[in-house]
Amino acid sequence: MKIELKEKIAGEISLSDEPGVTIRKWREAFDLSQQELAQELGISPSVISDYESGRRKSPGVATVKKIVDALINLDEKAGGRILKRYESERTNKAILSMKEFPVPIQAEKFVASIKGKNLSENALESDVHGYTVIDSLKAILSLDSSDYLKIYGWSSQRALIFTGVKYGRSPMVAIRAHPLKPAMVVFHSPDRVDHLAIKLANLERIPLVVTDLSMQALISNLMAL
Repeated sequence: MKIELKEKIAGEISLSDEPGVTIRKWREAFDLSQQELAQELGISPSVISDYESGRRKSPGVATVKKIVDALINLDEKAGGRILKRYESERTNKAILSMKEFPVPIQAEKFVASIKGKNLSENALESDVHGYTVIDSLKAILSLDSSDYLKIYGWSSQRALIFTGVKYGRSPMVAIRAHPLKPAMVVFHSPDRVDHLAIKLANLERIPLVVTDLSMQALISNLMAL
């Protein structure tokens, strides 16, 4: 599991068009300061700052490995909170697909990629940092209040995509009741979107989007982002 997480982080940094932005994203996900990461690496905090701002050229494979190892080592020293969270995400059956974007994606581009339609009054202005596809029925049956945090992955600034939705009231009521709010809610092929779901989305200032793509096409398009 630790190796999988290392490969995930290293792959995102190496393949990113903006590796510095991706390094910062992961450093912040591990709740570390530039100074803490630099101290573990035995370098100056200004080096981390230069990488993250793009002032220093993209790190090579060896440097990326050192950064990833340092993130994991620091997490283990602190009790392995992030490692445990990753393991929990991997094993939750209500989560059908989950991804963090190396670089945030503009909301309009995200909606266009899934051929979605915004039903709310809220503009598609915020960036989307990732997505989670959730089986609504399994979520109701298997997620308790603490498990609910798992759907937010590494950032709440993400699209929560609910499948198996009839009217959309339950997901929006759950979002309304929880302090963490997503950047966007997407209903996959709902029977009909209830006016209450739209009203709650407007109250929370969260774009509410519907898409009728097949599940296969939806996942494929999301993975391509």
